[in-house]
Amino acid sequence: MCRVVVTGIAGFSPIGNDWPTISQHLKEMKTGIKRIDEWDKYEELNTRLGAPVVDFEMPPHYKRKDLRSMGRVAQLAVRSTELALEQAGLLNDPVLTSGETGVAYGSSAGDTGAVADFGNMLLNHSCDGLNANSYIKMMAHTSPVNIGIYFGLKGRVLTTSSACTSGSQAIGYAYEAIKSGQQTVMVAGGCEALCATEAAVFDTLYATSIKNDTPHLSPRPFDKDRDGLVIGEGGCTLILESLDHAQARGASIHAELVGFGTNSDGSHVTQPSADTMEKAIRLALSGADLEPETIGYISAHGTATERGDIAETTATASVFGNTTPISSLKSFTGHTLGACGALESWVAIEMMNEGWFHATANLTDVEPSCGQLDYIMREPRLLLTDYVMSNNFAFGGINTSLIFKRWQ
Repeated sequence: MCRVVVTGIAGFSPIGNDWPTISQHLKEMKTGIKRIDEWDKYEELNTRLGAPVVDFEMPPHYKRKDLRSMGRVAQLAVRSTELALEQAGLLNDPVLTSGETGVAYGSSAGDTGAVADFGNMLLNHSCDGLNANSYIKMMAHTSPVNIGIYFGLKGRVLTTSSACTSGSQAIGYAYEAIKSGQQTVMVAGGCEALCATEAAVFDTLYATSIKNDTPHLSPRPFDKDRDGLVIGEGGCTLILESLDHAQARGASIHAELVGFGTNSDGSHVTQPSADTMEKAIRLALSGADLEPETIGYISAHGTATERGDIAETTATASVFGNTTPISSLKSFTGHTLGACGALESWVAIEMMNEGWFHATANLTDVEPSCGQLDYIMREPRLLLTDYVMSNNFAFGGINTSLIFKRWQ
């Protein structure tokens, strides 16, 4: 079995497109939640809150031929991957086209603009707007396919279109591919583009925040006054490779990925199960051969929905008790859906390496029904640890847990 390390990370988020900017937002408790006035046109949509990525555009070296098959979803993925490969020192390395490099990547959906073009065909019986690339932009595997084509990757392609666990499953499956010796390098991550349709999904479940006039006060994961989640967008890529390969080429190492657990509830599409969440966490610990007390920080899924918050914290408390610090990045970025698992892993790794961890924004009074945990509140906490865990849970009862080890 091969050891697996992270040698490159890059992404785009509602609170910044590089670690120094993201770090500053987290330390200053400044969120990326905004009122989206454009959504006023949608009748009966209750929420107006969203978390967009700002200052994102594809650089001039991406030509029309490169971009014609990419909607915003794929653009976030491909550009994140380019920056991560550059950081890893692999951007033009022959390993990318050797068949030893694969991609595991996901999003909840493809480009919704392309979906709308096909909707126009069905509703209005018109193919106006459709072209040869419409389906490529719309399809669930638009991100990994565009990544593979742009960088010439010839290894395996794993599409993880599993809603909120798209990014974390991708990282976990990439880890397994390298650990088992099937691939040497894997591009892994997740992405999502902000769209009112995604807000509408949760609106129909009465799960969105409607604090439309006070965006800075929402979402409020784990708080007794929370009123629902906020949808965000982003993209993030982690470059994983075998330790032997990384050391042989003298690569800088961000962290080692040592544990991955995933399972499913097998019970309900939208109502989470604390029991199977707990089992996924224990699977990650078992795979890493670690006891719960070894984990120094937990990056929570933390969506600010009642059922989700209670189930997740109950499961977490069953494993860790109330001694392990925990916080939710979604309080700053909103729920970035397919991107959240990768973005949250990135942030957890960076904080572990710097010895501090962000608080949960807007958490001032923990909901009594939530599990008894060591919630980081009001301000960041200085903390040195060698292990962090990142957990994500999705519609369909899909559960994931990742464990990263500080590289020394």
